Order: sequence, then structure tokens, then C-alpha cells
Amino acid sequence: MQTYEQALQQGKEFLLEHDDFLIVSHVQPDGDAVSSTVMVGWLLSCLGKKFTMINEGPIPPRMHYMWGASHILNGTLEQPSKPYQYVVCVDCADYERVGRVKHWFTEEKQILNIDHHPTNNGYGEVNIIKDDAAATAEILYDLVEHMGLPWDKDAATAAYTGILTDTGGFRYANTSPKVMAIASALLSHGVNGPELAELLLEQMTLPQLKVLTKALDTLHLSEDRKIAWVVVTPQDMEECGAANDDLEGIVNYPRNIQGVEVGIFFKIITDDVVKVSFRSGGTVDVASLAKEFGGGGHIRAAGARVEGPWTETVEQVVERVKKEL
Repeated sequence: MQTYEQALQQGKEFLLEHDDFLIVSHVQPDGDAVSSTVMVGWLLSCLGKKFTMINEGPIPPRMHYMWGASHILNGTLEQPSKPYQYVVCVDCADYERVGRVKHWFTEEKQILNIDHHPTNNGYGEVNIIKDDAAATAEILYDLVEHMGLPWDKDAATAAYTGILTDTGGFRYANTSPKVMAIASALLSHGVNGPELAELLLEQMTLPQLKVLTKALDTLHLSEDRKIAWVVVTPQDMEECGAANDDLEGIVNYPRNIQGVEVGIFFKIITDDVVKVSFRSGGTVDVASLAKEFGGGGHIRAAGARVEGPWTETVEQVVERVKKEL
């Protein structure tokens, strides 16, 4: 089995040997997905390579401060002028997470898969997977260092964004000594840490506040108060004028109730499709649970997209968590 250093070297060789890349992250991109996308774009620009950045959907407007973020194509609107053979997938726990952007790939596609999810099955021709990394942005920090590229404020701000958001502002268990050392190094390159914390962790849009209120009105707890869950419907989203980005962090509210071991957020997409987000205090490995429902993630944070009547899905998921506890 190859070492992490060997994987970084293989990734370096993949980027140096080829040209004209397509860079893609997972559907409904979060801070780590967007930051990782633009970090690869920045890296390739330093190498003088051609590249295109894309996501299945739109990039949240609050992420547009990052270098290149406003140039990430919206795959639901854009049609490919050509298919791409060389693809870099970042922060995608499995191949299906790239979504409909797959039709931008050639049949002979070659994928560089860079990710930190334990459930990643290594679907790339080259895989840089480090499941104890706090964020994919942490792995890309290591890749930039491995390649000996000089940091600037743009790249450092993107890397800091991914690490800040995926560690919950350096509060989660994945905040390792290495993470803090990287954050310190990035700050030395000109990153404005307090400004990013305010923008990404503190500020809320009015639709975000409204949809959070709707969600908390649905709060349920199990009999032993170890499981708590909330639900948001399409009608709630419409009434609040909310977008997917406004749902960020809602799952933490049921989890943060004293005594709760597992918090669950059910986003009803249609009557027969539900997006399920899990958060765990550590007693339950929610990544393995999510995998049972066709999803994946981390021990403490995971998700899945489940098909079936939504009321039945809620019951099934809650009952499965009860059994695990």
C-alpha cells in the first residue's frame, strides 16, 4: 500500500504530465468543496496549465470572495463545448457525488481523486486520500508544499476557508495540532482570519434565519432524548425565500441539545426523495449509518440521499439510529 508521500508524488506527476483539466467538487458545494476547487485551479495556473472549474449547481454567493470562485461554471446551465479526459475530483466521497457533471467527461477519462472522507473507495486512476485530514483543503496544502509552489494571499485564503469551515471554526475533534500549525502558516501569508470567521461562521441571511425557525418548529426527540431531528419541506424553502446554502449548519442545532448523541436534519426534496444529514457526538459512527442508506461521510458528520415516501424515511432512519445506540 502506498504512503501519503507517494500519493502526493503521483498527484504531482499527474498534474505535470497532462494539460487541459476539468476540476469538479461535490453537488451542493460547501466551503471545503469550493476552496478545494479554486486551490487546484490556482495550482494549475501557477504551472501554466489550461483548466476549467465546474460544479453541478451554483456556487454560494458568500464564497465569491475566493480567487476564481465566480468563474466556476454552473453545470445545470452550461453545456460542454468539449468533453474532458483529465479530471480532478476534490472533496467527492464517491464518484456519484460529482452529479450530472459526469457528462463533461470522455469515456477514456483519467481522474485524480483528492479527498478526506473515510468512505471514499478510491475511484480515481490516481488517489490522494487522507481520511484523518480535517479537510480536503488540508491535503491540498500538503500538495502545494510538496510541489514547492510559493504561497500568496489568494491561495492561503482559499486553504484557510476549507479548513475553517470543515473544523467548525477549529471547534471539532478534527482540529489537530497539524491543523493549527497550517492555520498559523496561512495567517502569515496575509489571511484575515477574523474577517473570514465573521463571514462564514457568524453572519446569517434573513432567509437563513427564517428557515431555521421553521426547522426548529419541527424539533422531535426520542424517548431517551439521545436522538433529535428536524425537518424542512419545499414549502418551507419557498415561503422563506431560502436557497440550499441557507440550510448550512441547521443539523448542528438538534445535535447541540444537551444529552443528544445524534442530531439529524431531513431536507424533503420531493415527497419521495429526502436528503438526510447526520451529526454525532462520537458514540455513533454516522458514516457507516449513512453508507447503509447510500451515502457516506465521516464518523461524526455524514449524509445520504434516500428515495421513498419521506414520512417512512424519517421513521426508518430514526429507528436505525435507535438500534445503533
